[in-house]
Amino acid sequence: MRAWLDRHPRWTFHFTPTSASWLNAVEGFFAKLTQRRLRRGVFRSLVDIQAAIKRFVAETNSRPKPFVWTSDLDRIIRAAKRGHLVLDSHH
Repeated sequence: MRAWLDRHPRWTFHFTPTSASWLNAVEGFFAKLTQRRLRRGVFRSLVDIQAAIKRFVAETNSRPKPFVWTSDLDRIIRAAKRGHLVLDSHH
């Protein structure tokens, strides 16, 4: 993998920590949008796609669901500590 990256200097990878839950939420939203509205849709113009996205957002916002934390706090802290140890060991 490293050799490939050395041959392709324009490619860069950015580390996103697992603690970036807002990013996970955004990715989840776009995954739902893609699966439920865009993947099997037939769109004849950009305006049609924009309208489908706006309908999806309106429908999603009309039935909001609160975020419910389901993980054990101690488990999360242990995982975060393991992640920090791994990150620190590579520098």
